[in-house]
Amino acid sequence: MTFFLPGRPHGKLDGSMAHFRSLRSARAYQRAKAVAFVEQVWELTFALEKRVQLPLVDLPGFAGGEVASGVDLPRDPTQAARALRAHWGLGVGPISHLVRHMEAHGIVVAFPKQDEDAVSVDAFSTSGLPRPIVVLTPNRFDDVYRHRFTAAHELGHLVLHGDAASGDMRQEREADAFAAEFLTPRESVLPELPTRTDFRRLAELRTTWGVSVDSLLYRCRELGLLSDSAASRAHQKLHSLREQPGFRNEPVTGYPGEQPVLLSSAFELATTETDLTAPALARELCWSVPRVRELIGLPDKRPTLRLVP
Repeated sequence: MTFFLPGRPHGKLDGSMAHFRSLRSARAYQRAKAVAFVEQVWELTFALEKRVQLPLVDLPGFAGGEVASGVDLPRDPTQAARALRAHWGLGVGPISHLVRHMEAHGIVVAFPKQDEDAVSVDAFSTSGLPRPIVVLTPNRFDDVYRHRFTAAHELGHLVLHGDAASGDMRQEREADAFAAEFLTPRESVLPELPTRTDFRRLAELRTTWGVSVDSLLYRCRELGLLSDSAASRAHQKLHSLREQPGFRNEPVTGYPGEQPVLLSSAFELATTETDLTAPALARELCWSVPRVRELIGLPDKRPTLRLVP
């Protein structure tokens, strides 16, 4: 009952300021649970920030926290992606460890467990709290390449739509355009893309650029290398190759650089430099200890029990 008493840190988020990856399939109660999850992520972040200095928020246009002075990104998605790459010093080549880059610039990234309520709503993000927060849910594909594109998509929302209410398909298309340019800049990837459907080459580029073959095919069509009909046939052929090497899904767990560590690292540092413990943090937040460990991302050390026949 202490959870409902006054005095505990509480993040209150207007659901209209959260950008949901799946606009049509998410139901109202699922969104409400997702918003509650984000609020708890912020409460945990706030508690840790009282003890540990997290990276300053370096996201041009972000309305809360620390704002990069004198930096204003274009509103066009493609130009904004190029400008943010330049601002973060990422060059024009492939981006490795995208999630780590986001965390290094002050964005809190959460990756809930499969059985967490938040996973029912694909990915989502918000600029409506003192730090930008992105939640990347382990969807049914569990593929690092889709995971990276989704992370870039949510980054696009933070950059382009931080001050706008969510809920329209135009914003989703703009976030997709931002993600495509951010991960595969036109001027760099165009000379490498095949001028006809070449799955062997696309599989190689998937590994090089860290994006799915689906995304590369879409890029080929978007940049005029494939016609609409050729791209459609290629997507149909790709469906039959899904289980072949170079095309099958690769679990996110195999890529540490694409898994968030900001909160767990902050907690580890706080336990080293202060007397903070998971039970103490749970008492401060009025949460259960398992919930604290779950949101931080700490492994559950309790033994697994089973009935003996």
